[in-house]
Amino acid sequence: MQPDSTHAWEIVDRAEPPKRSASERVADMLEIYSLYDEETAREQASRCIACPYPTCVDGCPLHNRIPEWLALTAEGRFLEAAAISRSTSNLPEICSRVCPQERLCEGSCILNGKTEPVSIGAIERFINEYAFREGAVEVPQAPHNSLKTAVIGSGPAGLAAADQLSALGYEVTVFESQILPGGLLVNGIPSFKLEKTIVGRRIEMLKNRGVKFHLGVTLGKDLSLADLLRDFSAVFLGVGAQQAKPLGIPGENLPGILPALPFLIQKNVDFPVLDIPPIDVRDKRVAVLGGGDTAMDCLRTALRCGASEAVCLYRRDLANMPGSRKEYSNALEEGARFQFLTNPVAIEPDERGAIAHIRCVRMELGAPDASGRRKPAPVPGSEFTVPADIVIGAYGFDPVPFPPESDLGRIQCNKWGGMVVDENQMTSVPGVFSGGDSVRGPSLVVHAVRDARSAVEGMHRYLKTQKS
Repeated sequence: MQPDSTHAWEIVDRAEPPKRSASERVADMLEIYSLYDEETAREQASRCIACPYPTCVDGCPLHNRIPEWLALTAEGRFLEAAAISRSTSNLPEICSRVCPQERLCEGSCILNGKTEPVSIGAIERFINEYAFREGAVEVPQAPHNSLKTAVIGSGPAGLAAADQLSALGYEVTVFESQILPGGLLVNGIPSFKLEKTIVGRRIEMLKNRGVKFHLGVTLGKDLSLADLLRDFSAVFLGVGAQQAKPLGIPGENLPGILPALPFLIQKNVDFPVLDIPPIDVRDKRVAVLGGGDTAMDCLRTALRCGASEAVCLYRRDLANMPGSRKEYSNALEEGARFQFLTNPVAIEPDERGAIAHIRCVRMELGAPDASGRRKPAPVPGSEFTVPADIVIGAYGFDPVPFPPESDLGRIQCNKWGGMVVDENQMTSVPGVFSGGDSVRGPSLVVHAVRDARSAVEGMHRYLKTQKS
């Protein structure tokens, strides 16, 4: 019998989903978490107090109907719970794995301050995997309306847009520059967080619904804006932001210094997708510069690839680090080290021209900056060195500039290269919409899904006015 929902949180402790030991999981690239069993899922869902103003919904960028599917899960009505989850999210089985719930829905749970929050992410993952296992994941489809739409990019924004357009009855063609669909969900997020079969399963669902995928097609090279506007009624651009921010310090061009994304892609897929030599970190000291989730991914990947040491150098403290606390904890368990309040100022070579060490300076935190985080400042006379053989830069990404010879220059971009969109997510070119990292810069998968859903709403309104 499930405890009374009003008081369950007082008698049922939060339980994390089962997690493999660090010694086991660093030996492979498989997901580290497994699912709740049915009884645990029901107990954990019963901890929700169904508050009249659910702050978890406000904390979720998609405004998922969390209390509703928690209540159904507590009653053992898992398929109904999963259906409600899918009603507001196109990729719930993926978001539940990669979202930083502690900063979003769970961080907004009203139980915070009294006890541990409801384990929303783990329950969302359980109900959606249950639905897949039972073959109950299809969504209602509108009749085909004979209008053709194009989606450029098959990352989270592209997949969400394709899913939403298909559900509305549009014919959808997805163009992807790589030879494998999935974008950064496949290439950039390591399998120990999101196994590739999970993404592949979602893509197969879209194919079965008639969505076409054209792979190895690059916008601005193989496909022009004019081509798209000629052949399709509306276009969604979900090309992401994959150009690494420079380190901006002396020595950044030494051999052995890598951007994060090429390293992750090379270790994440079974075939060559980048024109760079193999990156061997076995028995080497790896230093990762930056404090976001990409830095955590690089640290944990390096350890799985045999690095003798993986250390993160970050200029702020833990409280001001943007990376997920769950990922930070997992990285620590797996052997990564962190040096906070540490700012790299130069990378210096040995007599052979290889990396010898990173020259750093200690930092102290001052008043908050415009983002609300405390601004770091160097401590005079505090320079020191950190030995390293490989340095991976994880300072973030910018949108890749459009090829100068292409006609994509018609699309207005802001000063850092992001596409400018209106309230309908439409760019300066009528009928061309965008969202996700292409517009907002590097952000969360759930933000990309939200933008794609908003863009499809805008596309739907636009196409209805074009027909009338």
